[in-house]
Amino acid sequence: MRRTLAIPLILALLIGVGPATSEEVLVDGIAAQVGPDIVLVSEVMTLSAGREQMMRSQGASQSDIALVRSDALEAVIESRLIERVVRDAELQATDAEIDATIEAIAQENQLSIREMQRSVASQQMEWAEYRKQIQRELERRKVVNAILGSKVTVDDDEIKALYHEQHAAQPESGSEVHLRQILVPGNEEGGVSIAEACKLTHRARDRIAGGEPFEDVAARYSVIALQNGGDLGWVHLDSIAGWMVEMIEPLEPGQLSAVHQLPVACTFVQLVERKEWNPVTLEEVRASLQQQIYEQKLMEEYRTWMEQLRKRTFIERRGYFAEAAGFQKRAKKSDFEEGLSGHSVLRGAAGAEAQQ
Repeated sequence: MRRTLAIPLILALLIGVGPATSEEVLVDGIAAQVGPDIVLVSEVMTLSAGREQMMRSQGASQSDIALVRSDALEAVIESRLIERVVRDAELQATDAEIDATIEAIAQENQLSIREMQRSVASQQMEWAEYRKQIQRELERRKVVNAILGSKVTVDDDEIKALYHEQHAAQPESGSEVHLRQILVPGNEEGGVSIAEACKLTHRARDRIAGGEPFEDVAARYSVIALQNGGDLGWVHLDSIAGWMVEMIEPLEPGQLSAVHQLPVACTFVQLVERKEWNPVTLEEVRASLQQQIYEQKLMEEYRTWMEQLRKRTFIERRGYFAEAAGFQKRAKKSDFEEGLSGHSVLRGAAGAEAQQ
């Protein structure tokens, strides 16, 4: 069955952008050539800046930063390839489509457009750039659906197998809660200490209690579910750690828990809603499971197609980025070899578990 790949309704649709904090400065120039198009160093640095800032605060090495920049370059190269296909196939996203997508994202996150603009600005991104990123994502998905959508089918056995995988062990009764969480990690051996992490956590809680949107505070302080503004969604109480259940039990919807100190972090939660648990039936989730399988298959088709498109296109990475790309290849090879060395052990463990 053919389906259309849906736009994920989350505020952080793409990679966050922040100010550059590089220890070394790369002079603007050409980072890569993609067919007749070029990629500027500044484009790559802007895209990687937010992630760089976070990694540097955690003590990342220059080789780690090189990998981040290499990943950012590959993302821009992919965008250039998609842009050419969009132009050739005349699949440009219209202003109306962009507006509709932004409105849907805002509604899903229970935000007004003005609140959403403030949230985007708090991440140091211009609204025009955010709209541009939405446009790029819409056009990428148009290309994917137009070129690859007809190649993907989902049959009923696949849906039943996924349902069994995800829901066979579900509880038959109990309660479930909709939670938001902020968690600030600490490290006594370097970086932010546990005591400092707890101070930051208390500060985050005070800001939310003072009326600031949870997702804005989560983006500033937390490391949990950042793509969803700290929203964990619905979870069954039986699947939650005991210390967290104790935090949740006295809460009424909308209330914040006290700050709880863990061995490596400080955290608190907000109870959004509580309700009795009803087991999920196959028919209730059939459509979402079908879409999930479809999107997974479509992404596999996309990766294969993109690799072929890269091979057919002249791509030259230059200077620092050529070296970073080489380092990335060596790192991936090392990870692959490490995976192979552990394969027989994992397979043995899986076999032993199956026999229990």
